[in-house]
Amino acid sequence: MEAKKTHRADLQNRRMLFIEIGLVIALAFVVGAFSWGQSEKVVQAMTEVVAPIEEEVIVNTEQEVRQPEVRPQVNQVLSEFIDVVRNETQIETNYSFEEFSEDFVIEVPTMEVTEEEAVEDIPIFSAEEMPTFQGGDLNTFRNWVQSNMVYPAVASENNIQGTVTLKFVIERDGSLTNIEEIQSPDRSLLEEAIRVLKTSPKWTPGKQRNKPVRVMYILPVQFRLQNN
Repeated sequence: MEAKKTHRADLQNRRMLFIEIGLVIALAFVVGAFSWGQSEKVVQAMTEVVAPIEEEVIVNTEQEVRQPEVRPQVNQVLSEFIDVVRNETQIETNYSFEEFSEDFVIEVPTMEVTEEEAVEDIPIFSAEEMPTFQGGDLNTFRNWVQSNMVYPAVASENNIQGTVTLKFVIERDGSLTNIEEIQSPDRSLLEEAIRVLKTSPKWTPGKQRNKPVRVMYILPVQFRLQNN
């Protein structure tokens, strides 16, 4: 009786065949892989080409700098303009000197010159002829001032007294102007002295070289209470 092989036993016998076939396929795959990796690759090297950049130069013809025109210097010879005449050469002229005879007289018009004397506006303290007041001098005027004064009530009540010193100018027309204070013990006394001087009659003006001049005076005016 023949022994029958099972399906499993049959496959076991073909095992080696299948292994060999697998090895052949694997070897072929490996050889193909190496052949593909060794293929030459062509790399094209590209060189960078740099083109020169042309710069455009713009020239403004309107703003061109013009070179100054150099003119040739001409040296003129003096002999072309000056006639050199020797001493012995006689020069003829067309001028006649008959009108300049010995009897010819040139009349020069006379001009009248009037001298203007400078008028001095600055008052002086002393003149050749001093001003006079009612025929007298400064003492006469002081007495007139004392007789026309009214003692201020405020100064009298407060027992204020003293000397008020003023300066003034006698003008060329004899009027009394420019009254100024030099010193004063009280305002009320000062105002009373100024009031009296402003009512002064005209003086006879002073003279210098027979010309009226301005003369300045300094006058002390005393205020005294009668009880003292």
